[in-house]
Amino acid sequence: MNIEKPFRNALFSALIACGIVNTQPACAVTQTVRVGIMSGEDEDVWRTVAANAAKEGITVKVTTFSDYTQPNEALAQHDLDANSFQHKPYLDAQIAARHYAIVPVGFTYVQPIGLYSRKVKSVAALRENAAIGVPNDPSNEGRALLLLQANGVIKLRDGVGMLPTARDISSNPKHVQIKELDAGIVGRAIGDLDAAVVNTDWAIKAGIEIPQERIAQEDVTGNPYRNFIAVNAKDAQAPWVKTLVQSYQQANVASAILKVYHGVTLPAWDGAPQH
Repeated sequence: MNIEKPFRNALFSALIACGIVNTQPACAVTQTVRVGIMSGEDEDVWRTVAANAAKEGITVKVTTFSDYTQPNEALAQHDLDANSFQHKPYLDAQIAARHYAIVPVGFTYVQPIGLYSRKVKSVAALRENAAIGVPNDPSNEGRALLLLQANGVIKLRDGVGMLPTARDISSNPKHVQIKELDAGIVGRAIGDLDAAVVNTDWAIKAGIEIPQERIAQEDVTGNPYRNFIAVNAKDAQAPWVKTLVQSYQQANVASAILKVYHGVTLPAWDGAPQH
């Protein structure tokens, strides 16, 4: 049989890698996994994850995004193999709107959302008709309104679940004005507002002083907003998924999270160190 030279060379290289030719010990198969994350501090965290994964035969190729809507679309279109940026209420809203077949496969961290102000030092000090900024995407707006309710600023109608909107406010004693802004903008607008509910990652990017300017924060215990690694449903049982999750859920990754996020973002998998 006449084997073409390129194929013969590739076959010879594979045999060397598997120890069938020459003296190499074992077959080392390297798989590339494309992961989408948000730009910023997460890039430092994923350098540690990638180093862990490399020891297990996986090359992690990270793609960064600045828009929350893009990583799920890229995953659904198979431009990514996994992403790591979202919590379950956000994914549920995306699935309802876009019918994605995307599933969570392993927790990463939790970023307790906070209410910040440069004009008052407490929730009680908020003035009548105060302007309060909230993120305008469904899951994070719901999260913001639930935080305002938990701190007595507003009351929501019964049965609103995890995705209330401003239309669900049933009581507003101080007549606060809810300003719906893009999640990436609300933190930067804090100087023009009386207060703003801002996701932790965007608060850091906006230069908000955490915890000095925080006047309220959601509870960490039982928090439903833990972030996770997500994949297409058809890949959920693939061997590389388990390896990727295990590469993330390591003590050195927990240390990286606490370091790069200055202790305001916490590892969220079971048994993860918190300091």
